[in-house]
Amino acid sequence: MTLTIDRAGRAARSRPPARWWRSRKAQGWLYAAPTAVIVGVLFVAPLVLVVWMSLNRWPLLGSATFNAPDNYTKILDNPLFADAVVFTLKYTVLTTVLLSAVALGLALLVQDRRPGIGFFRTAFFLPGAVGFAAAALLFYGMLNNDFGPIDPMLQAIGLTREPVKWIGTPNMALFSTITLVIWRFAGFNMLILLTGLQAIPTEVYEAARSDGAGRRQIFTRITLPLLRPTLALMLILSVTGSLLAFDQFFVFTNGGPDNSTVSMVMVVYRDAFFRFDLGGAAAISVVLLAALVGLNAFLMRRLR
Repeated sequence: MTLTIDRAGRAARSRPPARWWRSRKAQGWLYAAPTAVIVGVLFVAPLVLVVWMSLNRWPLLGSATFNAPDNYTKILDNPLFADAVVFTLKYTVLTTVLLSAVALGLALLVQDRRPGIGFFRTAFFLPGAVGFAAAALLFYGMLNNDFGPIDPMLQAIGLTREPVKWIGTPNMALFSTITLVIWRFAGFNMLILLTGLQAIPTEVYEAARSDGAGRRQIFTRITLPLLRPTLALMLILSVTGSLLAFDQFFVFTNGGPDNSTVSMVMVVYRDAFFRFDLGGAAAISVVLLAALVGLNAFLMRRLR
């Protein structure tokens, strides 16, 4: 500590220089460092590795050799790629529309506080606590033609005369998978929408009712416009999860019947661990990531 003389001629003690780690900028970096390390190790580094793998002939065993852009040009030669793209887009559209409609209906149903409403909120959200692979195994056991209980129950009450091929035909396999996804994620999306609904001021609804607005007008002109940010979040989560779908098809249908439920991620999995072509699988992964980023950016722009 040193003494200095101010303009009035009085002795003043100057403070010692502050340590660098006590500055607000340094503290901000220190707080962000653990998250930055996790993101760098678990996301950035694997992403860089995948891009590098996509530029090389990378067998499962052996050394890699640079062959860019061969892995990208041969994507269309993959016999499953075109069908997987069409199926994944079809599955994404159907799942997003149906899941959003069911989740919004559940959220509107449990929006108001009434006696016992907490029970229904918990019951709707409860399937979300089940692991996705476990849910797929559960549906497989219930809908299996050999030992599943659903077919005998339907025959016992007279709704069907013979077992339904729940995963035996392409259309039924797709329908069964979408049912599984809705059962598993409708409650979670309901919770997201419920948060957005409860953030809408009640005074807005009261003013609309006092002006003579009906339920349909309130829903289309107040609820939906004010719910757009929450809907955007839900749609992005749904689209992302649908385009990256793997567990439900790998466990529930195994891509069948006749490769009719092979998703894009399943093509990546088969190229990597059946054909042992890690470079080609990485190239498809990069293309899928680019499409996913572009689609989510479009949704964010349209629903901003």
